[in-house]
Amino acid sequence: MTTTRHHSYARYVAIGDSQTEGVGDGDETHGYRGWADRLAEILAADNPGLTYANLAVRGRLTAGIKAEQLGPALALKPDLVTVMAGMNDLVRPGFDAARVAADIEEMFTALTGAGAHVATVTFPDIGRIVPLARRALPRVLDLNARIRAAADRHGVTVLDTFPHRITTDPRLWSGDRLHASPLGHARIADGMADALGLPGHEDWLTTLPPLPPVSVLGEVAAEARWLAGFMGPWLWRRMRGRSSGDGREAKRPVLGAVTTPDHERA
Repeated sequence: MTTTRHHSYARYVAIGDSQTEGVGDGDETHGYRGWADRLAEILAADNPGLTYANLAVRGRLTAGIKAEQLGPALALKPDLVTVMAGMNDLVRPGFDAARVAADIEEMFTALTGAGAHVATVTFPDIGRIVPLARRALPRVLDLNARIRAAADRHGVTVLDTFPHRITTDPRLWSGDRLHASPLGHARIADGMADALGLPGHEDWLTTLPPLPPVSVLGEVAAEARWLAGFMGPWLWRRMRGRSSGDGREAKRPVLGAVTTPDHERA
Protein backbone atom coordinates (compact mmCIF):
# COMPACT_ATOMS: atom_id res chain seq x y z
CA MET A 1 0.00 0.00 0.00
CA THR A 2 1.34 3.42 -0.98
CA THR A 3 0.57 5.90 1.78
CA THR A 4 0.55 9.69 1.49
CA ARG A 5 0.60 12.39 4.14
CA HIS A 6 -2.84 13.48 5.34
CA HIS A 7 -4.09 16.61 3.62
CA SER A 8 -7.23 18.63 4.24
CA TYR A 9 -9.16 18.29 0.98
CA ALA A 10 -11.87 20.69 -0.16
CA ARG A 11 -13.33 19.01 -3.28
CA TYR A 12 -13.46 15.23 -3.60
CA VAL A 13 -14.65 13.57 -6.82
CA ALA A 14 -15.06 9.82 -7.27
CA ILE A 15 -15.08 8.18 -10.70
CA GLY A 16 -15.53 4.53 -11.60
CA ASP A 17 -18.09 1.77 -11.99
CA SER A 18 -20.57 -0.05 -9.73
CA GLN A 19 -18.22 -0.44 -6.78
CA THR A 20 -17.68 3.32 -6.59
CA GLU A 21 -21.38 3.94 -7.23
CA GLY A 22 -21.96 1.84 -4.13
CA VAL A 23 -23.84 -1.21 -5.41
CA GLY A 24 -24.04 -3.77 -2.62
CA ASP A 25 -24.37 -1.10 0.07
CA GLY A 26 -28.01 -0.10 -0.10
CA ASP A 27 -30.81 -0.81 -2.58
CA GLU A 28 -32.75 0.61 -5.51
CA THR A 29 -35.44 2.01 -3.23
CA HIS A 30 -33.33 3.92 -0.73
CA GLY A 31 -30.24 4.44 -2.87
CA TYR A 32 -26.66 3.28 -2.57
CA ARG A 33 -24.00 4.49 -0.17
CA GLY A 34 -20.76 2.67 -0.95
CA TRP A 35 -17.10 3.12 -0.05
CA ALA A 36 -16.70 6.48 -1.82
CA ASP A 37 -19.62 8.00 0.11
CA ARG A 38 -18.18 6.51 3.28
CA LEU A 39 -14.74 7.94 2.50
CA ALA A 40 -16.31 11.36 1.90
CA GLU A 41 -17.97 11.08 5.34
CA ILE A 42 -14.60 10.25 6.93
CA LEU A 43 -12.94 13.21 5.21
CA ALA A 44 -15.79 15.55 6.15
CA ALA A 45 -15.53 14.58 9.82
CA ASP A 46 -12.23 16.49 9.93
CA ASN A 47 -13.27 19.08 7.37
CA PRO A 48 -17.01 19.92 7.44
CA GLY A 49 -16.55 22.23 4.46
CA LEU A 50 -15.66 19.33 2.13
CA THR A 51 -17.79 19.01 -1.00
CA TYR A 52 -18.18 15.72 -2.84
CA ALA A 53 -19.35 14.43 -6.22
CA ASN A 54 -19.67 10.82 -7.38
CA LEU A 55 -19.70 10.38 -11.16
CA ALA A 56 -19.49 6.57 -11.16
CA VAL A 57 -22.00 4.50 -13.13
CA ARG A 58 -22.37 0.75 -12.87
CA GLY A 59 -21.36 -1.46 -15.78
CA ARG A 60 -18.85 0.98 -17.22
CA LEU A 61 -15.68 -0.31 -18.84
CA THR A 62 -12.47 1.65 -18.29
CA ALA A 63 -12.65 3.30 -21.71
CA GLY A 64 -16.18 4.44 -20.91
CA ILE A 65 -15.14 5.85 -17.54
CA LYS A 66 -12.40 7.84 -19.26
CA ALA A 67 -14.70 9.04 -22.04
CA GLU A 68 -17.71 9.92 -19.88
CA GLN A 69 -16.38 10.84 -16.44
CA LEU A 70 -12.89 12.30 -16.81
CA GLY A 71 -13.97 15.57 -18.45
CA PRO A 72 -16.78 16.27 -15.96
CA ALA A 73 -14.42 15.39 -13.10
CA LEU A 74 -11.81 17.88 -14.31
CA ALA A 75 -14.48 20.55 -14.71
CA LEU A 76 -15.25 20.26 -10.99
CA LYS A 77 -11.64 21.26 -10.18
CA PRO A 78 -11.16 18.61 -7.49
CA ASP A 79 -8.16 18.44 -5.20
CA LEU A 80 -8.82 14.73 -4.51
CA VAL A 81 -10.01 12.12 -7.02
CA THR A 82 -10.44 8.38 -6.54
CA VAL A 83 -10.24 6.19 -9.64
CA MET A 84 -11.46 2.59 -9.49
CA ALA A 85 -11.58 1.02 -12.94
CA GLY A 86 -10.83 -2.25 -14.70
CA MET A 87 -12.93 -4.97 -13.10
CA ASN A 88 -15.61 -4.94 -15.78
CA ASP A 89 -12.90 -5.23 -18.42
CA LEU A 90 -11.09 -8.00 -16.55
CA VAL A 91 -14.04 -10.40 -16.55
CA ARG A 92 -14.83 -10.04 -20.25
CA PRO A 93 -13.45 -12.00 -23.20
CA GLY A 94 -10.69 -10.24 -25.08
CA PHE A 95 -9.34 -8.49 -21.99
CA ASP A 96 -6.24 -6.45 -22.83
CA ALA A 97 -4.38 -5.42 -19.68
CA ALA A 98 -2.09 -3.03 -21.56
CA ARG A 99 -5.01 -1.15 -23.12
CA VAL A 100 -6.96 -0.96 -19.86
CA ALA A 101 -3.89 0.22 -17.95
CA ALA A 102 -3.18 2.83 -20.63
CA ASP A 103 -6.68 4.27 -20.17
CA ILE A 104 -6.21 4.32 -16.40
CA GLU A 105 -2.85 6.05 -16.78
CA GLU A 106 -4.37 8.67 -19.09
CA MET A 107 -6.78 9.50 -16.30
CA PHE A 108 -3.93 9.66 -13.78
CA THR A 109 -2.02 11.98 -16.12
CA ALA A 110 -4.91 14.36 -16.68
CA LEU A 111 -6.04 14.52 -13.07
CA THR A 112 -2.62 14.94 -11.47
CA GLY A 113 -1.72 17.43 -14.21
CA ALA A 114 -4.71 19.49 -13.11
CA GLY A 115 -3.39 19.56 -9.55
CA ALA A 116 -5.55 16.86 -7.98
CA HIS A 117 -4.23 14.20 -5.67
CA VAL A 118 -5.33 10.84 -7.06
CA ALA A 119 -5.91 7.56 -5.24
CA THR A 120 -6.67 4.18 -6.77
CA VAL A 121 -7.20 0.53 -5.83
CA THR A 122 -5.80 -2.81 -6.96
CA PHE A 123 -8.02 -5.86 -7.24
CA PRO A 124 -8.13 -8.88 -4.91
CA ASP A 125 -7.76 -12.49 -6.01
CA ILE A 126 -11.28 -12.80 -7.42
CA GLY A 127 -10.91 -16.56 -7.75
CA ARG A 128 -11.17 -16.79 -3.96
CA ILE A 129 -14.52 -15.01 -4.16
CA VAL A 130 -15.89 -16.64 -7.33
CA PRO A 131 -14.37 -20.11 -7.84
CA LEU A 132 -15.30 -20.01 -11.53
CA ALA A 133 -12.93 -17.04 -11.90
CA ARG A 134 -9.81 -18.85 -10.65
CA ARG A 135 -8.37 -18.90 -14.16
CA ALA A 136 -8.48 -15.09 -14.18
CA LEU A 137 -5.61 -14.84 -11.69
CA PRO A 138 -2.97 -14.04 -14.36
CA ARG A 139 -5.19 -11.19 -15.58
CA VAL A 140 -5.54 -9.81 -12.06
CA LEU A 141 -1.79 -9.99 -11.43
CA ASP A 142 -1.01 -8.33 -14.78
CA LEU A 143 -3.48 -5.48 -14.35
CA ASN A 144 -2.49 -4.88 -10.73
CA ALA A 145 1.18 -4.65 -11.67
CA ARG A 146 0.40 -2.14 -14.40
CA ILE A 147 -1.78 -0.05 -12.06
CA ARG A 148 0.98 0.05 -9.45
CA ALA A 149 3.58 1.05 -12.04
CA ALA A 150 1.38 3.81 -13.50
CA ALA A 151 0.56 5.06 -10.01
CA ASP A 152 4.25 5.21 -9.15
CA ARG A 153 4.97 7.28 -12.25
CA HIS A 154 2.33 9.86 -11.33
CA GLY A 155 2.51 9.99 -7.53
CA VAL A 156 -0.87 8.29 -7.16
CA THR A 157 -1.80 6.73 -3.81
CA VAL A 158 -2.54 3.00 -4.08
CA LEU A 159 -4.76 0.96 -1.79
CA ASP A 160 -3.27 -2.46 -2.55
CA THR A 161 -5.94 -5.04 -1.67
CA PHE A 162 -4.44 -8.06 -3.40
CA PRO A 163 -1.86 -9.15 -0.79
CA HIS A 164 -4.41 -9.30 2.05
CA ARG A 165 -6.51 -12.43 2.58
CA ILE A 166 -9.24 -10.51 4.44
CA THR A 167 -10.23 -8.82 1.18
CA THR A 168 -11.61 -12.13 -0.11
CA ASP A 169 -13.54 -13.02 3.05
CA PRO A 170 -17.09 -13.78 1.82
CA ARG A 171 -18.55 -11.51 4.49
CA LEU A 172 -16.99 -8.54 2.72
CA TRP A 173 -18.92 -9.42 -0.46
CA SER A 174 -22.61 -9.27 -1.28
CA GLY A 175 -24.65 -12.26 -2.40
CA ASP A 176 -23.82 -11.68 -6.05
CA ARG A 177 -20.07 -12.00 -5.26
CA LEU A 178 -19.47 -9.14 -7.69
CA HIS A 179 -19.94 -6.21 -5.33
CA ALA A 180 -18.77 -5.48 -1.82
CA SER A 181 -21.21 -5.87 1.06
CA PRO A 182 -21.85 -2.95 3.43
CA LEU A 183 -19.01 -4.32 5.59
CA GLY A 184 -16.80 -4.61 2.52
CA HIS A 185 -17.53 -1.05 1.43
CA ALA A 186 -16.76 0.15 4.96
CA ARG A 187 -13.42 -1.71 4.89
CA ILE A 188 -12.50 -0.19 1.52
CA ALA A 189 -13.32 3.29 2.82
CA ASP A 190 -11.20 2.73 5.91
CA GLY A 191 -8.39 1.29 3.79
CA MET A 192 -8.44 4.30 1.49
CA ALA A 193 -8.50 6.67 4.47
CA ASP A 194 -5.49 4.81 5.87
CA ALA A 195 -3.68 4.99 2.52
CA LEU A 196 -4.34 8.74 2.41
CA GLY A 197 -2.71 9.09 5.82
CA LEU A 198 -5.76 9.75 7.95
CA PRO A 199 -5.17 8.46 11.50
CA GLY A 200 -7.49 5.96 13.15
CA HIS A 201 -8.20 3.69 10.17
CA GLU A 202 -5.34 1.21 10.47
CA ASP A 203 -7.70 -1.61 11.50
CA TRP A 204 -9.21 -2.07 8.02
CA LEU A 205 -7.27 -5.35 7.73
CA THR A 206 -8.53 -6.79 11.02
CA THR A 207 -9.56 -10.41 10.50
CA LEU A 208 -13.08 -11.63 11.28
CA PRO A 209 -14.01 -14.59 13.48
CA PRO A 210 -13.82 -17.97 11.68
CA LEU A 211 -16.86 -18.96 9.69
CA PRO A 212 -18.74 -22.10 10.75
CA PRO A 213 -17.94 -25.14 8.60
CA VAL A 214 -20.17 -25.79 5.58
CA SER A 215 -20.93 -29.27 4.30
CA VAL A 216 -20.14 -30.28 0.74
CA LEU A 217 -23.87 -30.46 0.06
CA GLY A 218 -24.27 -26.95 1.44
CA GLU A 219 -21.48 -25.65 -0.81
CA VAL A 220 -23.05 -27.26 -3.86
CA ALA A 221 -26.46 -25.78 -3.02
CA ALA A 222 -24.94 -22.33 -2.51
CA GLU A 223 -23.14 -22.50 -5.87
CA ALA A 224 -26.37 -23.56 -7.60
CA ARG A 225 -28.29 -20.65 -6.06
CA TRP A 226 -25.56 -18.21 -7.10
CA LEU A 227 -25.46 -19.53 -10.67
CA ALA A 228 -29.23 -19.26 -11.03
CA GLY A 229 -29.70 -15.99 -9.19
CA PHE A 230 -26.69 -13.95 -10.29
CA MET A 231 -24.34 -15.53 -12.82
CA GLY A 232 -27.14 -16.57 -15.18
CA PRO A 233 -28.69 -13.09 -15.45
CA TRP A 234 -25.22 -11.53 -15.85
CA LEU A 235 -24.40 -13.85 -18.75
CA TRP A 236 -27.81 -13.21 -20.32
CA ARG A 237 -27.16 -9.45 -20.33
CA ARG A 238 -23.73 -10.01 -21.92
CA MET A 239 -25.25 -12.21 -24.65
CA ARG A 240 -27.77 -9.48 -25.49
CA GLY A 241 -25.14 -6.72 -25.44
CA ARG A 242 -26.84 -5.08 -22.48
CA SER A 243 -25.30 -3.48 -19.41
CA SER A 244 -26.60 -2.97 -15.88
CA GLY A 245 -25.77 0.70 -16.39
CA ASP A 246 -27.87 1.25 -19.50
CA GLY A 247 -29.89 4.44 -19.07
CA ARG A 248 -28.29 5.32 -15.75
CA GLU A 249 -26.61 8.57 -14.78
CA ALA A 250 -24.25 9.55 -11.99
CA LYS A 251 -25.89 9.71 -8.56
CA ARG A 252 -23.98 12.87 -7.45
CA PRO A 253 -23.00 14.73 -10.65
CA VAL A 254 -22.20 18.01 -8.92
CA LEU A 255 -20.23 18.88 -5.81
CA GLY A 256 -22.32 19.08 -2.68
CA ALA A 257 -22.12 18.94 1.07
CA VAL A 258 -21.49 15.55 2.70
CA THR A 259 -24.19 14.18 4.97
CA THR A 260 -24.03 11.04 7.08
CA PRO A 261 -27.05 8.67 6.96
CA ASP A 262 -29.32 9.13 9.98
CA HIS A 263 -28.75 5.61 11.30
CA GLU A 264 -24.99 6.20 11.34
CA ARG A 265 -25.10 9.35 13.44
CA ALA A 266 -24.16 8.98 17.08
